[in-house]
Amino acid sequence: MIRPLYSLLVIGAQPFLRRKLRRRGEAEPGYLHAVGERFGQYPGTAEPGAVWIHAVSLGETRAAAILIDRLRKLSPGVRILLTHGTATGRAEGERLLREGDAQAWLPWDTPQAVKRFLNHFQPSVGILMETEVWPNLVAQCKARGVPLVLANARLSAKSLRQARRLARLSRPAYASLAAVWAQTEGDAHRLAQAGATVKGVYGNLKFDAQPDSAQLERGRAWRAAAGAPVIMFASSREGEEEEFFRALRNFAPLPPVRWLVVPRHPQRFDEVAALAAQHGFTVSRRSGWADGPAPTDIWIGDSLGEMAQYYACADAALLGGSFAPLGGQNLIEAAACGCPVIMGPHTFNFAEAAQLAQEAGAAERVDSMQEGVRAALALIAQPARQAAAAAAALEFARAHQGAAQKTAEAVLGLTGR
Repeated sequence: MIRPLYSLLVIGAQPFLRRKLRRRGEAEPGYLHAVGERFGQYPGTAEPGAVWIHAVSLGETRAAAILIDRLRKLSPGVRILLTHGTATGRAEGERLLREGDAQAWLPWDTPQAVKRFLNHFQPSVGILMETEVWPNLVAQCKARGVPLVLANARLSAKSLRQARRLARLSRPAYASLAAVWAQTEGDAHRLAQAGATVKGVYGNLKFDAQPDSAQLERGRAWRAAAGAPVIMFASSREGEEEEFFRALRNFAPLPPVRWLVVPRHPQRFDEVAALAAQHGFTVSRRSGWADGPAPTDIWIGDSLGEMAQYYACADAALLGGSFAPLGGQNLIEAAACGCPVIMGPHTFNFAEAAQLAQEAGAAERVDSMQEGVRAALALIAQPARQAAAAAAALEFARAHQGAAQKTAEAVLGLTGR
């Protein structure tokens, strides 16, 4: 009886979801696009048989891009249906589409909306990226014989505790997945405890990402022209920038360093630039650069899709989301670009990758933002140590590749290709 009760609650929450979308749309207009799709209303017709990949947000979409590239290499005629839950994920995913592909919002998890979604697109297989498991979606895919898998799967100890509290709902959902391919042995163990059938530990798809060579070249050119070392605050989150700017104000005068802040969420670009100015720093924004950044106190990376460029520009990076209890952002892209990372105490979303990076010499852990700034300054003050950390980062990224090939082969095996 638990899933019908869940369904009633989800149906009852739909008016609140519409209001939430309107509010989000004021800051991010992308949330106002094709709102009907959120409720299973899809115009026109769709050709059945696509490989459906659900990548809820930006990070999952970047992982999906790696898998899509490998799928196309193994099966050039494959058609992709890409679904999302956030505006940033959808904007990033749009760039991955080719002729014959489709993109849509994943509907709200009501029985009716899920039924309309599956009737419209009729995918041959479904791939949920990393963490997204919805009870009605899983149940209907199983009933229709659509293999639904969780790829690049991860589950933190905190999420496992939440799943156990809702075990009567979550356990059947995990158990009904056709397969789960985990990132790490720890993730595999926790997913099995949640009820999933884990059929492989393939590693993290993001290790297989190849940074754009043109971006790497441009970023290195910016660093060479900067006239001083560059320290980046990568994928910063709300509350962390305030702490970062306060830490910088403890230095008088500022050390001879270029400070680059790249907020995680684009709707906060203006806010972070204004916050830096409020703290008395001069600011230059990427959106205003022609040939490169101006020699100001703070650079703001207010663009999407250029993280490789920013990492290539930096001599060291502070890891956003790790200085507040948010679980940390993924440090793999930094490593692939040869950028050493300073991370705070909160990396539970990527605990094993963070630990492995630290053991490899690609990352350093500190207890506070103030310590993080000091650690980054100490690293760049020792060129030989910084070069060794950069080399360790590249080797760390190379050593953990291979998940894309394994995952793509497993997906195509489910489609009979």
